[in-house]
Amino acid sequence: MDPDTAAHRKRALRAELRERRQNLTTTERQTATAGLTRNLVDLATDLSARSVSAYLSTPMEPDTRPFLNWAHAQGLRVLLPISREDGLLDWTTGDGETETEGLFGLPEAVGELLGPIAINDVDLILVPAAAVDASGMRMGWGRGYFDKTLGSMEKCPPVYAVLFDGELVDEVPRERHDQPVDGAVTPTRIVQFT
Repeated sequence: MDPDTAAHRKRALRAELRERRQNLTTTERQTATAGLTRNLVDLATDLSARSVSAYLSTPMEPDTRPFLNWAHAQGLRVLLPISREDGLLDWTTGDGETETEGLFGLPEAVGELLGPIAINDVDLILVPAAAVDASGMRMGWGRGYFDKTLGSMEKCPPVYAVLFDGELVDEVPRERHDQPVDGAVTPTRIVQFT
């Protein structure tokens, strides 16, 4: 697929997915949060993860906060991303409570900056996604931070995209820089691609 066609198809699919997310009812969101939290806890437990890289979800995303609260309560080391101007991510452990508005108006944790390579030491990486296809190809929201991070890692632990059930699709448009994931976690299931 030529890059212009892929970029255009991604924009159209992202717009459709954003609209779908905006149309979720409060009850649907609460049900999704409960199921997602259960599945994230099961995944972290099954992998015996002692450290995890995750992110603070926005109000439009599947809610990661109950899982983060569980992880903190269990004594897991949780790394959260801090966006940088150069397109890389710094990481912090944060305190699980304090947030600030990051570079793009998204919620980010507050804490000591650990640098981009801190992620190399985690047992599990959870990433946001707009959609993931049947082959495990992830489509993000277009800034490329997670693709750049995952593409630069020498030895990558399991990477799971976090999304709503309807966002597992047959195929996503693909560009050269896009990175696949090992699995996906939704409110109703944990899917493995590798």
